[in-house]
Formats: sequence, C-alpha cells, structure tokens
Amino acid sequence: MKSYDTLLKTLSALNLNGIMDKLDEIIHDAEMEKSSYLTVLNHLFESEINYRNSKRLRRNLTAAHFPVEKKLSEYDYTKVKGIGKSEVVNLSDCSFIDRKENILLFGPPGIGKTHLAIGFGLEAIQKGYKVCFERVTGLIKLLKTTDIHRSSDFRIKKIIKSDLLIIDEIGYTPIDRKEANLFFSLISELYEKSSIIITSNKSFETWAEMMGDEIMTTALLDRLMHHARIFNLNGDSYRLLKKQEKKEVHKP
Repeated sequence: MKSYDTLLKTLSALNLNGIMDKLDEIIHDAEMEKSSYLTVLNHLFESEINYRNSKRLRRNLTAAHFPVEKKLSEYDYTKVKGIGKSEVVNLSDCSFIDRKENILLFGPPGIGKTHLAIGFGLEAIQKGYKVCFERVTGLIKLLKTTDIHRSSDFRIKKIIKSDLLIIDEIGYTPIDRKEANLFFSLISELYEKSSIIITSNKSFETWAEMMGDEIMTTALLDRLMHHARIFNLNGDSYRLLKKQEKKEVHKP
C-alpha cells in the first residue's frame, strides 16, 4: 500500500488526474489479463489523454455561452427550403473554419436558423475549435462596455481569440450608428482570422437602413461575404406549427 500511496502522490503532483481516476481499474484489468508493462502504460496514458480531451471539451462548451444545445441531427430539413441535409453534413466537418469562411443564414423567424448555427458550433467544439455564441443585442452591449466592465473586456478578448463566432438574431432590434461602427470594427478585427456564422431575418438590402450608414454597411458586407456560404431559408415557423399541433391534439 505504501508504494500505491506514493504513486498517487506522484500522479497528483504531476496533475495526472486522468490516470488517477482510472488507476484501480487499469491495475485490476492488468492483473486479470496478465497484461505486459507496455500495454499497461498505453492504457494509463490513454486514460490521461481522454480525461484532458473531455475536460477541454467541457471548458470550451461552457465558454461558448450557448443558450441551449441543438444538434444538427435533430434538425428537420423537410420543413425548410434553402438548405439540404447533404450541405449541412458537408459543412459539419468544420473545414470552413480552417479556411476562415463564414456561414450566413437568412430567413423569417421560427425556421431553425439558430438551431443550425448552434449545431455547427457544437460540431466545431467536438472537433477542438474554440467557439463563442452571442445574440447581437448582447454583443453590442459587450462592445459598448469594454472600457467600463472587466467582464465585457474579458469576453470580447475571448471572442477575438475564438475560431468561430456565432452572431444570432441580427435585424430583430435596431442598431444606432455608434453601435454599428463598433460592430463593424469587430468584424474587421476577425476578418480572415476567424469564421463567423450569422443568423438574420433581414436581407442584405435592408442592412444599410438597419445600421444607418450605407458606406459602412457596404464595407461590412464586403468582409462578411468575401469568403461565405449564403443560405436563404424559407418555410413555416416551427413554433407556429407546434402550437397548431397542440391545438389539434386538445380539440374535443
């Protein structure tokens, strides 16, 4: 037992928590199967790698700030026109992030734009990328308060260092000129350094009016569209369909 306790102290000192968690199990299996020293060592270090990968995944998932988790496998392609399952599957390998490409999702409310955006974000995290999710209202608030609140400054720095930024719900609330300029500065900072996914209920033609500055909006769209996959989605609102289905179920 003394050797065992010494080993535990050594593993703790080296922060090999993954090995510590699986040590008893690996020793038991090794004794039962009469495994070689090399096999035992491989199992020990595999446990450490799996532990660290899992820890990194949980950390990155928390840092993403997803409001909910929505998987691409749960998306109903039969209700929406403008994007197909094969296109989503191809994008889910996340090679677009390596190429610093953007994904722009346009369409009316309730058709699953946010679901797709979060789904791509989850796939990216699973593959080891750093992802940040922000609704545009929250993002603008962060940009306006970076000089005031340390937490805002910390979050913006996280966003700038991320591999993928998801900006949700552009167009649902008005943006004044000062806010639009802050937003433009962020997009310029990320241009060809990170990938961006945007969801919006407003077409490009209305963005200049929404942001109050046609020249700035043109420059903004130029950066977003330079390396981008653009999807114009259409269909019936999931929320309205579900509401109607509930009414049908409860009819006498």
